[in-house]
Amino acid sequence: MKARPILERLHAWLLARRTQVPNGSGIARAIDYSLKRGVALTHYVDDGRMPIGNNWIENQIRPIALGRKNWLLAGSLRAGQRAAAIMSLIQSARLNGHEPFAYLKDVLERLPTQPYSKIGDLLPHRWQPVACV
Repeated sequence: MKARPILERLHAWLLARRTQVPNGSGIARAIDYSLKRGVALTHYVDDGRMPIGNNWIENQIRPIALGRKNWLLAGSLRAGQRAAAIMSLIQSARLNGHEPFAYLKDVLERLPTQPYSKIGDLLPHRWQPVACV
């Protein structure tokens, strides 16, 4: 693997440079951040299931981060909790390969007649659209 020796050289370089920069400076904080998180930052080398970066998850949560200020104006704590539940359902539907509008439309139409014992069947990871006859 090509990454391990490069990461080891980077770690040694960071250690050497850390002694050359003043404490509290921006570069010192950046070096300290990297050194403290060295194991986590290089975990992908030892576990092939781990992604090298977190871009995917950053992109998944971006809409939530961008809308945060708007949601402060939800009206009340309870309204904010409802909005969070709906956003969770929408994102879960996406992650399970469903088109969110179709999923929510179907669930809201079926919900009034869905037996309580089968409510779990409407969750995004178990939902199946009703087959048209």
